[in-house]
Amino acid sequence: MEERRMEGRDSFKSRLGFILVSAGCAIGIGNVWKFPYITGEYGGAVFVLFYLLFLLILGIPVVTMELAVGRASHKSAMMGFKTLEPKGSKWHWHGWICLLGSFVLMIYYTVVSGWMVDYFWKFLNGSFNGMGPEKVAATFDAMVADPYELIFFMGLNVLVGFAVCAGGVAKSLEKVTKVMMLGLLGLIVILAVNSLLLPGSAKGVEFYLLPDWNRAVEAGIGNVAAAAMNQAFFTLSVGQGSMEIFASYMSRNNTLGGEAVRITALDTFVALMAGLIIFPACSAFGVEPSEGPSLIFVTLPNVFINMSFGQFWGSLFFVFMTFASFSTVTAVFESLIGNCMDDFGWSRKKTVLILLPFVFLGSIPCALGFNVWSDVQIAGKGILDMEDFLVSGLILPLGSIIFALFCVSKYGWGFDKYLEEVNTGTGMKMPRWIRPYFCYVLPLLILFVLVKGLM
Repeated sequence: MEERRMEGRDSFKSRLGFILVSAGCAIGIGNVWKFPYITGEYGGAVFVLFYLLFLLILGIPVVTMELAVGRASHKSAMMGFKTLEPKGSKWHWHGWICLLGSFVLMIYYTVVSGWMVDYFWKFLNGSFNGMGPEKVAATFDAMVADPYELIFFMGLNVLVGFAVCAGGVAKSLEKVTKVMMLGLLGLIVILAVNSLLLPGSAKGVEFYLLPDWNRAVEAGIGNVAAAAMNQAFFTLSVGQGSMEIFASYMSRNNTLGGEAVRITALDTFVALMAGLIIFPACSAFGVEPSEGPSLIFVTLPNVFINMSFGQFWGSLFFVFMTFASFSTVTAVFESLIGNCMDDFGWSRKKTVLILLPFVFLGSIPCALGFNVWSDVQIAGKGILDMEDFLVSGLILPLGSIIFALFCVSKYGWGFDKYLEEVNTGTGMKMPRWIRPYFCYVLPLLILFVLVKGLM
C-alpha cells in the first residue's frame, strides 16, 4: 500500500535530508534578530525558560500534527485533508489557505532575504571598510531607498530558489539544503566562539543568559509568558502546510514525535546561538543591541568594523544570514510547488515556470513599499508589515487550530488514527494519556496566540 501511494512521487533520500529541510523551513531571519532581542527585553534566561516550556507543550505537538497528516496521506495540504477526512466534510478547504499563506509569505520574505545577500556582497567587496556609525546607518537607508537594488536581489533569490526546487526533492533541494544547513550550523558555532572570546563579552552573556527577575517583573511575568508563547509558536512556521508537504515525501521508518523534537531542537539551537553571537559582541564594543532591521544592518556592521579582521567576520555573518533566510525560501517554494502539483495536476517543470514570474511580480510591491510606494498604508500598516501580519497574525495560528482540531476531533481524522500515525516506526512514542490535553487545552492555547496577535 505504501509503495503504491508513493509510486511516482518524489521523496527524500535520507532521514537527515528530511530533518534539515524541515528545520530549514523553520529556521529563518526571526531566529537571529527577533529571538535575541526579546530574550533581553523580557528578562534573559527567564524568557528562555518560558520559551522552552512552550516549545514542548505547544510547538512540538502542532508539528507532529502537520507531519502526521502529510505522511499518512502522501499528499499536500488540500489533497491530504481530502484523503483522510470523513466523506462529505470540508476540512480540505484549508488547503487553499495554506497555498495563499505560502505565497504571501514569499512575496515579502524574498525581499528581506535579498537584503542578506546584498550585505554579504557589501562586506565581501570591502564597502564597509573605514565607515563610521553614521555612514553605516546611511548605507541601509540608501539600500531600501533604491527600488532597483531591492528588486535585483529579490529577483536573484526568486530565480535561484526556484532553480533549486526545479531539480526535484532528492536530486536538488535535499542536496543544496544539506550543504546550507550544515554550513549554517558550522558558521554559527564559529561566530559564537569568536564573540565569546572578545574582551568585555562576559557582560553580554550575563545580560542574555542569567535570569533577571527584576527585569522580568518589570515587564510583567504574564507578558513574558505571552511573548515566549508567541515566539515558540511562530518560530516553527506551523499551520500553513509547509511541514506537511515535507512529511508527504518521508518514509514511515521513524516515529513523528522524535522527528518533531529533532526539528525543534535544531531551530532552538540556532536561536540560542544567535544570542551568543550578538549580545557578547555588542557588549565588547559598548554598543546597545536594538530591534529589527537596525540590529542586523546597523548595530552589527558597526561591531564588525571595529573587530580585528572585521571584513572577514562580517562576511561570514551575512553568509550565515543568507543560508538561514534562503533555506526558508527554498523550503516554502517547495511547499508552493508541491501544493500546485497535487491540486492542479501540473508537472514540476510547468509549476516552476508558472510560479516563478508569479512570485517575482508579487514581490515587487513589497520592494517598492520602502521607496516609491512608501506612503501606501493598509489598515495603518506598510506593505511588508501588512503581509507579515496576514501570515503571522492570521494564517499560521488559524491553520494550526484547524490542524489540531482535524487530528483530535471525531468529526475530522480522529485522535486514534493520528496517534497511530505518530507512533508508527522506531523511536519516541507519544502516550495515549495525553489525549485530554491535545483535545481541550492545546486548541485553547493556539486560540490565545491568535487573539493576542489580533490585539
